[in-house]
Amino acid sequence: MAARCITLSYSPSLAWLLCCLTDRFFLELIFFNFRLGSAWFSLSLIISHVQAIRDAQAHALSADQTACVFGEDVAFGGVFRATMGLAEEFGRERVFNTPLTEQGIVGFGIGMADMGHTAVAELQFADYIFPAYDQIVNEAAKYNYRSGGTFSAGKLTIRSPCMSVGHGGHYHSQSVEQFFMPVPGLKVVIPRSPLQAKGLLLSSIRDPNPVIFLEPKILYRSSVEHVPEDDFTLPLSSAETVVEGADITLLSWGAPLYSCAQAMEMLKNPGPGVAQHVPQSLRDAKVELIDLRTILPWDREAIVKSVNKTQRIVIVHEAPVTAGVGAEIGAHIQERCFLRLEAPVCRIGGWDTPFPLHEAFYKPEAVRILDGLVRTLTY
Repeated sequence: MAARCITLSYSPSLAWLLCCLTDRFFLELIFFNFRLGSAWFSLSLIISHVQAIRDAQAHALSADQTACVFGEDVAFGGVFRATMGLAEEFGRERVFNTPLTEQGIVGFGIGMADMGHTAVAELQFADYIFPAYDQIVNEAAKYNYRSGGTFSAGKLTIRSPCMSVGHGGHYHSQSVEQFFMPVPGLKVVIPRSPLQAKGLLLSSIRDPNPVIFLEPKILYRSSVEHVPEDDFTLPLSSAETVVEGADITLLSWGAPLYSCAQAMEMLKNPGPGVAQHVPQSLRDAKVELIDLRTILPWDREAIVKSVNKTQRIVIVHEAPVTAGVGAEIGAHIQERCFLRLEAPVCRIGGWDTPFPLHEAFYKPEAVRILDGLVRTLTY
């Protein structure tokens, strides 16, 4: 059983203590947050990233009787437990396993979506999305266009864990969002937290276009926060300003946002071994941190507005810098903000090598992001 309590005033420390006293990792605490002077209260959960994804799928299945969830080991709960208990709750006719064939899973989902079902397909790792690339790019994304609107795969959502995990290597740690950037008719979403994961996944499932929903697996159990228990959505193609600033824009998505936050703290309070590389004049710099959230189509206006204000930008992603999402964003900024820029667009990303087992060296850690901030601010 999940630990449950009712409180009239929210206490984060009490919440965490009660979580620790339970034998459940997923931190299922329910709080009634009573608002004095108002006639309503809100119901929320403290849950992990992976459970937020599970809950979003449960809401989708409950609200839409045509919805189905399927993939490798999905009925079992999934390799990361993102579908835990869904088969028992909604039946194995709606939550079921598939053969180990990514192109088959996506092709099956396209057919289901075209026949009117809401299809949520899970690919066990984003690294294995490439066998399904033709199905996604030439079928799902183009189906509506090539049929003149007669057919559509718009009710298809493809979930897949992505990004580094600590030891995944070539086949379990890649970032793949850049491979879908030039594909019209497709949307690509990457959440950074449980709240974002639930709201954005429900929006993706209900969007009239096929969506690739990429989940940073390193956050599955390390990211925990309050999430509304009820069904709710967050807008797609809408970037979020996480921290407002005036001197430089720091743009990222998914797991690297946490490294960006560390870099911001290091800029403000550089420790031993770093202080000599951070001029005193930069330590009060106001960094504007933005979560892109939807990679395709991305929120151009929000980014342009921020860069026109700060006149500098550092873009961070785990995928290689060459032909990465940052390259497309940088090109657009050059077109729209050229006369306002005080420094070249800076990109911090993975190296141009296959993804190694030594992930800490490959991915953009806080020190590398800090270096990009310092170089851009002092240009």
